[in-house]
Amino acid sequence: MMKLYAISIIVSLSCMLASCHTATPEQGKTEVPASIALLNPMILIPAGEYRMGADDDSGMPDEYPSHTVKVDSFLLDEHEVTNAEFRAFVKATGYITTAERPITKEEYMRSLPPGSPEPDSSMLSPGSLVFTPTAQAVDLNDVGQWWRFVLGADWQHPEGPGSDINGKDHYPVIHVSWEDAQAFAKWAGKRLPTEAEWEFAARGGLKEQPFPWGTELPQTGKAKANIWNGHFPYENTETDGFYHIAPVKSFAANGYQLYDMAGNVWEWTADWYSTNYYKEMQSGAANPTGPAQPYDAMDPNAPKRVIRGGSFMCSDEYCRGYRVSARMKTTPESGLSNLGFRCARSLQ
Repeated sequence: MMKLYAISIIVSLSCMLASCHTATPEQGKTEVPASIALLNPMILIPAGEYRMGADDDSGMPDEYPSHTVKVDSFLLDEHEVTNAEFRAFVKATGYITTAERPITKEEYMRSLPPGSPEPDSSMLSPGSLVFTPTAQAVDLNDVGQWWRFVLGADWQHPEGPGSDINGKDHYPVIHVSWEDAQAFAKWAGKRLPTEAEWEFAARGGLKEQPFPWGTELPQTGKAKANIWNGHFPYENTETDGFYHIAPVKSFAANGYQLYDMAGNVWEWTADWYSTNYYKEMQSGAANPTGPAQPYDAMDPNAPKRVIRGGSFMCSDEYCRGYRVSARMKTTPESGLSNLGFRCARSLQ
């Protein structure tokens, strides 16, 4: 029913069903309510130069070598796009997300190797991947232990039928694909940030520090981000106050006054992912926009986009995606219960 991607030490999943969905036809232009800007003000990120990539030995192979990057000034959402914002978009445009669309047998079969058996009807129904904690310790190399494809799971029903987002207007929207995020951004007169812009903003003006707040480990002192505390994926002590996702702005902002640049939910960026991208980049690049072609050495047949920032599922035991240089990837059609986005805007 689904295809699981075990990438490095963190889960990056792509539902085979979702990867077959066709895009919704472009909606007519609809005026964006002024209230949207009030819900999520944009922060001016000043132009600058920084070392992109891991500054110490805690990174994964695709975070090296670190290299100098120059970034022009741009605007970035103060926090992740919320359910309230996304609801306004859907109400104004009638947009239907990837997770809410069924697929045809033909579309499904095109994603499989020749000779694969045909699916039963349940495998063509809408749905998304939902994090499901285990009851005890499990093999952390088997991501299927804590992820399941749930029919009817989508941004309005994050755990599947019977669940809802009532009272969660200020929570990040989840179960949105890259295509969904792109559609929202276009409607709002914005765009997705590049990977270089995202990391520059996450650093908050700090130089060569591992976290948005500096060097102190997130488990030390006052809670700094919504991450997994305890033993993943079966025991979360909720030291930071949350078991699952948290409302935006639940933790202190970084030096640029941006919230949740570490933990809570992963965030889509505009860039394609390539395993060798950093090795091929020239130091001193200005406003890089990622590789021209996607390539994941661990899964070369599935083009992927970069996601950043980590999520509530990240911990030292399993994933340290809350580091500013940490990279992850997933297919553009993927929807997950720990994946959202925020938007950027160019000044020119």
